Amino acid sequence: MSQMKLGATLTKTGADFAVWSHHAETVELCLFDAGGQEYQRVAMARDADGVHSASLAGIRQGTRYGYRTHGRYAPDEGLWFDPAKLLVDPYARELDRPFVHDQRLTLFGEETADLVPKALVVSDIKAKVMMPFFQPGAFIYEVAVKPFTMLHPDVPEEKRGTVAALAHPSVLTHLKTLGVDAIELMPITAWIDERHLPPLGLSNSWGYNPIALMALDPLLVPGGVAELRDTVAALHAEGIGVILDLVFNHSGESDRHGTTLSMRGLDNLGYYRHVPGERGNLVNDTGCGNTLACDHPRMRQLIIDSLRHFVLAAGVDGFRFDLAPILGRTQDGFDPASETLAAILKDEVLEDRIMIAEPWDIGPGGYQLGNFPAPFLEWNDRARDTIRRFWRGDSHMTGALATALAGSSDMFARHGLRSTRTVNFVAAHDGFTLMDLVSYSHKHNERNGEDNRDGHNENYSWNNGAEGETADKAIKRQRIADVSALLSTLFATRGAIMLTAGDEGGRSQQGNNNAYCQDNEITWLDWSRMNADLVQLTSDLAAMRKRFSVFSETGFFTGDDGDVEWVSGSGDPMTVPEWEAPDGRLFAMILKTKDGETGRPARLAILFNRGREAHEFTLPLRAGIKWHRLSSDRAIKSLSLKPRSVAFLVGS
Repeated sequence: MSQMKLGATLTKTGADFAVWSHHAETVELCLFDAGGQEYQRVAMARDADGVHSASLAGIRQGTRYGYRTHGRYAPDEGLWFDPAKLLVDPYARELDRPFVHDQRLTLFGEETADLVPKALVVSDIKAKVMMPFFQPGAFIYEVAVKPFTMLHPDVPEEKRGTVAALAHPSVLTHLKTLGVDAIELMPITAWIDERHLPPLGLSNSWGYNPIALMALDPLLVPGGVAELRDTVAALHAEGIGVILDLVFNHSGESDRHGTTLSMRGLDNLGYYRHVPGERGNLVNDTGCGNTLACDHPRMRQLIIDSLRHFVLAAGVDGFRFDLAPILGRTQDGFDPASETLAAILKDEVLEDRIMIAEPWDIGPGGYQLGNFPAPFLEWNDRARDTIRRFWRGDSHMTGALATALAGSSDMFARHGLRSTRTVNFVAAHDGFTLMDLVSYSHKHNERNGEDNRDGHNENYSWNNGAEGETADKAIKRQRIADVSALLSTLFATRGAIMLTAGDEGGRSQQGNNNAYCQDNEITWLDWSRMNADLVQLTSDLAAMRKRFSVFSETGFFTGDDGDVEWVSGSGDPMTVPEWEAPDGRLFAMILKTKDGETGRPARLAILFNRGREAHEFTLPLRAGIKWHRLSSDRAIKSLSLKPRSVAFLVGS
């Protein structure tokens, strides 16, 4: 395979351009002035590996360019060559404007140069690449960049909703107050709205519909790669890592009725997966209309080069991969030893970065929790549902919760591993917010314009007696108590944990569990309504995780060497009938640990009561051990555990 550098590269006299297309007969480089007028078109030379290249003198930083391809237009054969379509370079690093959907982008022969963003020729920039700001048991904070700061009162209006706003002192103070170890930025690469949204007056606010996999979205990152680099550096200065959520499973060009903007027009057969024997039929393992052919050498190269770019140019600490089984998908199904997954892990720039998989898609064999190669971490929806169902009151959940608390060995020990790779969460961007989880029994996605058909139907949620907003103070108090219990349970789990921005303050999306198309007050975080008590609780829980060494370790709790004990409300070891009781409400997990405040060995007792009544919890007697609350040295022998609550005690 040709080793020619793809993309646009500035030279001493101009720039070199290179793009891959195996099936195109001819590729033309098109140059544009600042007003968007095409002023030069150059036929590119092709080598034996399908790389089309051109070297031009006089090209400067900021020059706008795109490509046009010539060849057969035969969609039933997977060929979409149309010289009327201006195409964005897959290796574009910056664009002059965002993507906007238009019907002309889908029609053969319709000129689109006035619609399509132009790639910018930019020089390479370098960031200070450090060891990842991420430790085992880290607290990850999931952030949708625009909604997070659009209503922040301290951030200047011109910076609200941008990556740069994350470096504002008030935002940094909030992150440090919470004890965040790393922020995970939902997609910030350039995307396009799904075609059904503009007629509804809606727009994509999540970014999981990319066109250019390497180019940053001009609305979120107007300062380009330099803005991302500087923001990463500012977060690093406060001890906070940065993880990018990337979409390498599909593109916004969608199904055969979608747009022709980049990879489809360059080489549809190479970049996308097709049904075997049906070159005109795109595989749809994503539910988004197409699937990237991640096992194709050129697609693999684009993925690796994109990851390397974000590390070397911006200094990011790692990546979360949306619908990650597609990275390991071949014609024979998911392969944890696939060339693409192996290439990511062994690359010299990437080998020490944090890699997090969303381990499912809708393709055949698409659910792969626990099957990604180490050291990939994995989003754990089993633990999510277990925590939700325990607190909802579902039967026979005590053992399942204990397994989740102990690191989910049922998922992550199946291949002989002795440590967990879980990322535990109770709520994420996709689904109910934490407060909505205890305020709505059913989804309410009517404003999405699909008659409430979209989004998950089974959320394991409950409303505490009223659906949605209520003036009932008792219900409001109970919802706060339930959110507190859910937060406490999450922070008590072994493994990395993740919290979505705003859930620490009780944010609501009005029952919308699929708010990807709500770029408005539904998703914008209202800082004035953040619940101060919940914010303080989150901060205290994060401090607790940092105080005790047991949360910076990843080995499964086994009971060997006294690493964990499970006791009932009487303070005695749990019995088989207590484990199997369908309505089990009370138990405690006692962990062997080291207290960071004293430097001495200690025990940490975590008590759970999901019942509706208080319970006098008898603490297990141990020779020489005195139990006390985290914030007090006064010894206690029993504790009246509030209804629907979790308590933490130290034995020393």
